[in-house]
Parts: sequence; structure tokens; C-alpha cells
Amino acid sequence: MPTITTKDGTEIFYKDWGSGPPIVFSHGWPLSADDWDTQMLFFLNRGFRVIAHDRRGHGRSSQGGTGHDMDHYADDLAAVTAHLDLKNVVHVGHSTGGGEVVHYIARHGESRVAKAAILSAVPPLMVQTPSNPAGLPKSVFDDLQRQLAANRSQFYLDIASGPFYGFNRPDRKPSQPVILNWWRQGMMGGAKAHYDGVVAFSQTDFTEDLKKINVPVLVMHGDDDQIVPYADSAPQSAKLLTNGTLRTYKGFPHGMPTTEAETINADLLAFIKG
Repeated sequence: MPTITTKDGTEIFYKDWGSGPPIVFSHGWPLSADDWDTQMLFFLNRGFRVIAHDRRGHGRSSQGGTGHDMDHYADDLAAVTAHLDLKNVVHVGHSTGGGEVVHYIARHGESRVAKAAILSAVPPLMVQTPSNPAGLPKSVFDDLQRQLAANRSQFYLDIASGPFYGFNRPDRKPSQPVILNWWRQGMMGGAKAHYDGVVAFSQTDFTEDLKKINVPVLVMHGDDDQIVPYADSAPQSAKLLTNGTLRTYKGFPHGMPTTEAETINADLLAFIKG
């Protein structure tokens, strides 16, 4: 399997398909590069080079006990892009991956970056604080960690069967293959990385990162997102970005790159070509 080894000895697995303009995909918690299969095949078949890595502790990357924070996530992404010597990259991040992309660009600069798109993404800040009163109470994320520690397999099955894809809505028919693929990806990764990852995606404040970014950024979010609530995320990120464009999808769930792939892929293609 293609991997790189980071400065702290972590092995990061990645996929690298095709040739042409590069698109790098950053996945959500607690998944893997496999969550981008539909997008990678779509853009591969349209002449792009597509790259996706498994975040440390996730998927096929090594399951170390430390480094599960946004600084390390951003540095690992930088290591992959440098190893492959990618230039004029379009970065696409979903959920936690959207935070990873934002932090990477702010932390490592825009010399290799052409554009970015963040989908159902966690910035600017998920947790409730005095400066972010509309955020979710910390107790919500503490409960996620509690459920993960008690029975990770059941917890992941419940998330995929319910709020992640909106399968708990009366007008949505659950897809067992989609649910089981989410569960499969989650269980490939490490419990420690996923436990710490809850803190990373919920408590990292990306406000200053967003302000530093000058490249065009497409902010895509469904207004029925039950994982990263719409009102306190996408519109706020778009306002903080110098060159941000907000695209709101009525009724779309958090996992819209999977359940609404036809729409999402078409809009991403138009943004990348525009």
C-alpha cells in the first residue's frame, strides 16, 4: 500500500489515481479515504488526478496513541502534498476534513493551493463558548465520547443509521449498504484516535484560520445537517473567508456527498472549472 512516514513516525496511507489537475480529498470523522470513492471516480473519469489519504489513526494509517489534533492533521496533509509534489491543488474536505483543509491552508500557506471546497464542515467552531453562544454544549461531545468508549460498534451503527445521512427522517428510506459501509470504515480505525478526534473537531476554533485564506473557497452545506448544524457553521465560515461562496442545500443531510452525490459532484465540477 502507498504510504508516507511523518516526522513522528506515523504511517499515512493514501490513494493516488490518474493524471491531470490534482484534487485532494480529506475525509470526515471517523471514516477513511474510501468515503470519497464516488467523487474520486467521478473526477478521475473527467481527466483529474485524485488523491485521498486516511487520517492518522483512521482507515489504513497507523494507530498511534498521540497526535490526534488539528495541528497534526494539517501537518500530515502537508506531508502528503509535499511527498507527491502537488501544485495548484484543489482541496476538498468533508466535515472534520473541512476543518483539516482550512487549518492546513492557514498553517502551511497557499503556495500549492488553487482553490478549496468545504462540505458540511466543522468550522468556524462547533462547541459552545462565551464567544460562540450558539454552539453545541460541551456535554453533547462528552456524550459522544462516552458512547464510543462503551460500545463503539453499536455507536457507529446508530450514527450511520440515523442522523449522519438523515435516515431518521420520515421521508428518507435507509440504505443498508450505505450504513454498513460507514460502519466498516469506522471500525477500520483506532478507538483512541476517534475518541481524541471528537475533541479535535468540536473544540478547535478555526476563526482566525478562515480569515487568513485568500484562495476561492466554496462552502457547501445542507440545511438539515444534524451533525454540524447549519446556522452556526457554513454561513459564518463564508462571512469570515476573503473569497468564500456559500451554497446551501435545502433538506440535504450531513452525509450529502454520498446520498446526494449527483448534485454535489456537479457543483464541485462547476466550481473547479469556473
